[in-house]
Amino acid sequence: MDAVIETRNLTKCFRDVVAVDRLDLSVGKGVVTGLLGGNGAGKTTTLSMLLGLLSPTSGEIRIFGEDFVGNRFPALARMNFSSPYADLPQRLTVRENLTVYAKLYGFQKAKPIVERLADELQLTEFLDRRVRRLSSGQKTRVSLAKAFVNEPDLLLLDEPTASLDPETASWIRGFLQTYCQQRNASILFASHDMREVELLCEDLVLLRHGKLVERGSPKDLIERFGLQTLEEVFLDVARGGGEEN
Repeated sequence: MDAVIETRNLTKCFRDVVAVDRLDLSVGKGVVTGLLGGNGAGKTTTLSMLLGLLSPTSGEIRIFGEDFVGNRFPALARMNFSSPYADLPQRLTVRENLTVYAKLYGFQKAKPIVERLADELQLTEFLDRRVRRLSSGQKTRVSLAKAFVNEPDLLLLDEPTASLDPETASWIRGFLQTYCQQRNASILFASHDMREVELLCEDLVLLRHGKLVERGSPKDLIERFGLQTLEEVFLDVARGGGEEN
């Protein structure tokens, strides 16, 4: 399996707190990988290092085979990120936001990009509405649209269907799966919704106290733990089950 992301002994400390502890992580090309763990498990810190927002205390990150810590910019051009908790400029319209991000990624003609995203993510009816006047679900869809501005080969997603109704969330999952299949793109996906994780992810990484404690497909993990659902596995690991690597 070709690895799009590889980390070796990745560690992040905040004074006396070890947020990520010698993490060896890989994300395969064309694979949707779930990054799971309870609050404080190290998911957000890991994503922040993979985005170049935080520098590791020690360890290695390679993205697309290149040293990300030493030079992150070539990889960032092929990546993108979405989280409903990272606000877009509220005074700008949806169209203005997407235009700004298209230009940040080097597109001189932003209009075709904005029109494509509006069509693909069903944003046309509120393109000229200010973001602050959108519902939380609409904001989530705009944040996702921003993540596809550069047609990335790697997406880092944090709760990508938060605040969406079940029908729209299902549509978004289908959109993500189709995108990955058509472009052989990879997704690293953090979520607390175990049903969504089962439907979307082929591979799962479970963290506790900054360490990788379990890995496998949803089906493999359920069978390994002898439980009925992935949510039961998640709770078992969060409460201390599994072996730390």
